[in-house]
Amino acid sequence: MKKLGLIAGSGALPAAVAAEARSAGYSVAAIALQHLADHNLGSAVDEISWVSVGKLGVIIDTLKKAGVKEAVMAGKVPKSLLYKSRIVPDLRAVKLLFSLKDRSDDAIMLAITNELEKEGIRLLKTTDFCKGLLTQAGVLTKSKPTEAEMKDIAFGWEIAKEIGRLDIGQTIVVKDRAVMAVEAIEGTDEAIKRGGKLAGSGAVVIKISKPQQDMRFDVPVVGEDTLKAMIEVKARVLAVEAHKSILVVRDAMVSHADKASISIIGYDRS
Repeated sequence: MKKLGLIAGSGALPAAVAAEARSAGYSVAAIALQHLADHNLGSAVDEISWVSVGKLGVIIDTLKKAGVKEAVMAGKVPKSLLYKSRIVPDLRAVKLLFSLKDRSDDAIMLAITNELEKEGIRLLKTTDFCKGLLTQAGVLTKSKPTEAEMKDIAFGWEIAKEIGRLDIGQTIVVKDRAVMAVEAIEGTDEAIKRGGKLAGSGAVVIKISKPQQDMRFDVPVVGEDTLKAMIEVKARVLAVEAHKSILVVRDAMVSHADKASISIIGYDRS
């Protein structure tokens, strides 16, 4: 049986990826990142090891001992952990960080990918194991965006793509064709809260894949936490890039959005 290593952050995506991998004939060996991965993940995989997010050397050694030649990353790992937590990186992680020309998301993730490949572990596309979760094109909820909200989406789309090209973030918040917030290190949900408070109510949230998006890591994902942040600030529309983003627990999310009169649209610029 083929074996797949799963490096698991927070959220529901790791379990969903594990389920699809197992249905495809893989045995799944998970590296569950401590204080991030769901404590129930063990029931969704064949074997599991809990490792601190800063221990890159331990992560690689554990994958090698498990006989892993192919791996996938799934789940959120906040970059803010580098700055405000007590996580102590091991020597391999320290060397990696000091070798970077900058600490942009792509620079960090590509460096980690290269470290894995040096050890004979090939990182696969996250989307290879969650094809059923890719966002479909079109309005997914009963509530549809108004004509003005569609203009906000069109206005914000290219701005969001430019922010993505610069590797700053994947999300912006817009109202009345003005940018309320741009996602940076705080992450999508906090950017929504910040922009939504500035907008008052009726904000439009746009989440895109970067023009240079590497589908092996940092694939745009939206879930229930995103929706909760929108409800908190009375945002009105969530526009997510169709075919290049992941909608976790879609049915529950759409039902929740309908109850809150929020529109969700899988947007295809073409």
